[in-house]
Amino acid sequence: MPSIITDVHAQGEATVLFLIINPGARQGGMGEAGVALADDATAIYWNPAGLSFQYNDPELDKKGEASLMHVNWLPQFNLSDMYYDYAAGRYYIEDIGMVGLAIQYISYGESIWTGEDSPDELGRFNSSEVSITGSYALKLKDNLGLGVNLKYIHSRLSPIEVSVGTEKGKGIASGFGVDLGVLYHPGWASKLSLGANISNIGPKISYVDYKQADPLPTNLRLGLAYHLVKSEYNTLTFVYDTNKLLVNRDSTSVDGVFEAMLYSSWTSGDAFSKFTHSFGLEYWYSQLIALRAGYFYEAPTAGDRKFYTFGGGLRYSIFGFDFSYILGSVDDSPLSDTMRFSLGIKF
Repeated sequence: MPSIITDVHAQGEATVLFLIINPGARQGGMGEAGVALADDATAIYWNPAGLSFQYNDPELDKKGEASLMHVNWLPQFNLSDMYYDYAAGRYYIEDIGMVGLAIQYISYGESIWTGEDSPDELGRFNSSEVSITGSYALKLKDNLGLGVNLKYIHSRLSPIEVSVGTEKGKGIASGFGVDLGVLYHPGWASKLSLGANISNIGPKISYVDYKQADPLPTNLRLGLAYHLVKSEYNTLTFVYDTNKLLVNRDSTSVDGVFEAMLYSSWTSGDAFSKFTHSFGLEYWYSQLIALRAGYFYEAPTAGDRKFYTFGGGLRYSIFGFDFSYILGSVDDSPLSDTMRFSLGIKF
């Protein structure tokens, strides 16, 4: 099953690709954009710097917030045991700042183990991956925030021992990564927000042989949010994100994380064709009812993912509910008909 995820993300250069499955039904309805509109608990993923702006006025803002999401992943394959879950929470601590905690989990379902020379079943096992992320954010200025994440990653693809040359091991590995984010509200444009996030900076992950270790999906996300309309009862916001995987490998080697992030991923091939683009609109009526739409684009030479998204949301008191739907550009797109549901609560 993990190869399906690789194909869907049009990336074969990295491992633990579940780390770049975007959580949050709200952002999912806006073409999967949110680095500059990171104003809820899912900012831990989209841009941890967004946490720093979420407790400004003690009379209006809540110190804490939690968000939960569940997705039946790749519904086109009709695999009931393949799903993705995300949970996030943030809380403001006096004299310290905003802290957060998030858990990302994906189940690839059950697999059957057979012999090398025989189709006879030898056993069954479940494959899954999980990450646990701790987050911290603070304001440097009233309009400038920074955020950092530290995450632990555990991948359990197969408990069956395999051999690679003289090495033996199981398809189980662990690692860690760091995310860095910045969010800026320019004083010269009160309706504009600019965001940037580099995620999954960390050492390569090895399952059996370190010489064949795979890099984390280090990802650069840049974006903006602009309030086209902002009045007492009506708010219309345009969002745009662009993403690039900062990984570089060929058939014989893979570059280290800093070499790829700072140099080789930009100089190998047509680097700029590997950027994806997300466009979205969000309309709120009286901060009670939301409607969303978006579009996601990836160049044909880099994976050719293209799809429209739709969604909506409801807010009542301290509760929030969001949903989104992906409409693929082709009938056999594995992402078509993906529905996300998120529930949030402030306290």
